[in-house]
Amino acid sequence: MADTAPNAPETAAEPTITVSQRRRAATAAALASSVEWYDYFVFGIAAALVFGKTFFPTTNAAAGVLASFATFAVGFLARPLGGIIAGSLGDKRGRKPVLVLAIALMGAATTLIGLLPTYDTIGIAAPILLVLLRLVQGVAVGAQWGGAMLLATEYAPPGKRGLYGSLVQLGVPIGVVLANTVFLIAAQVAPPSDFLVWAWRIPFLVGVLVLGLAWYMHVKIDETPEYRRAEAKLAAEERGRAKSPLRDVLRHHKGTVLLAGGSFMVNTATFYILLNGVLDYATRHLGMSRTTVLVATLLISTLQLAIIPLSAKLSDRIGRLKIYTFGAAGVALWAVPMFLLIDTASLPLFVVASFVGSLFLGIMYGPQAALFAELFSAEMRYTGASLGYQISAVVGGGLAPFIMVLLLESTGTSMSVSLYIIVLALISLGSIGLLAKRARSTSDSIDRAREAVGDQP
Repeated sequence: MADTAPNAPETAAEPTITVSQRRRAATAAALASSVEWYDYFVFGIAAALVFGKTFFPTTNAAAGVLASFATFAVGFLARPLGGIIAGSLGDKRGRKPVLVLAIALMGAATTLIGLLPTYDTIGIAAPILLVLLRLVQGVAVGAQWGGAMLLATEYAPPGKRGLYGSLVQLGVPIGVVLANTVFLIAAQVAPPSDFLVWAWRIPFLVGVLVLGLAWYMHVKIDETPEYRRAEAKLAAEERGRAKSPLRDVLRHHKGTVLLAGGSFMVNTATFYILLNGVLDYATRHLGMSRTTVLVATLLISTLQLAIIPLSAKLSDRIGRLKIYTFGAAGVALWAVPMFLLIDTASLPLFVVASFVGSLFLGIMYGPQAALFAELFSAEMRYTGASLGYQISAVVGGGLAPFIMVLLLESTGTSMSVSLYIIVLALISLGSIGLLAKRARSTSDSIDRAREAVGDQP
């Protein structure tokens, strides 16, 4: 089999889908994504502001931050494992049960982080337990994205897959807004001397509420129609589902997986640089107020709430990869001006720098769920899409804040970070170009090629 996007399965038994079912599934997918990313992002904020002092105490502030961001990166290393396990189960057993399990796992891990004793209390056991719980978070979020994305896109009506998929993508800015808001509230309700003692735990303890969402989805949401249709087709043909979707994806579609990961790499890296790396840089190097930077990040994140669905809806009309290309090129062109403005330590210019950067990231992020879903057929979609996404998360996002600190400490200039972003943008643009070429030349999936690239029949 060629290493290309396969044909969508033919309809075997069309499930009846009501408008209320579509809305309920889309809402549940958006909520699942939002709460998962909230739990994931509170760790990133704490890594920049708290963990270096409470779990990795050292006389060298930079060393403490590096250790903290290394722990942050550990979660990314676990994400492919979550994607592999969940992908295989989700393609064989269904999207819903795997998504419910991922949500419950994330809620439990986040709550336990909020209960962890610090280094001063239990010594080296504290950072070890923190790393272990971060690994659990990584597995959970690696499992979650594919399930939430498929719950939305496989319930989408014809011609609206991009728009429905964007509801899952909105979980990222919503998660950022919620995480920053709760941290700001925690910082305001406690005196500064108490923030590192107990107030930082509040955002993590809120994670227990996520378990309620897992129960709701288990009771109220049905399996996706495309999965049921694929199951019916396999039953009608008297053959079983593939024993190993992972093996099939790696054997026949590894090129597509790698290109999908490469296409998104600059987005995920720049996102975590702006979210976590710049938070440390602005407060520790530029002397900006922690509260000021958090508020600015909060306001900027709301921009993506508007940009993501707009870019996704546009991708339903002109093609996913055209939108992707525009966004990646914009990030590359803005990398140097962005840090020149941030380096002024002026709040208005800081907001402008982050605002424009987030604009290009939102443009890319909107159609991503639909694009990744369209690269693989239903029987291996959970596995293939999850692997592509998590590759970009590990190589791009997980190491980005860590690499940013290393570059700043070794070069003394933020232009090194700009160059790092530009290199990743070139990788993404090259991957996008190869995906477009592959889609155009695939004779057995011309319909999907037209939808992804934007060519009209």
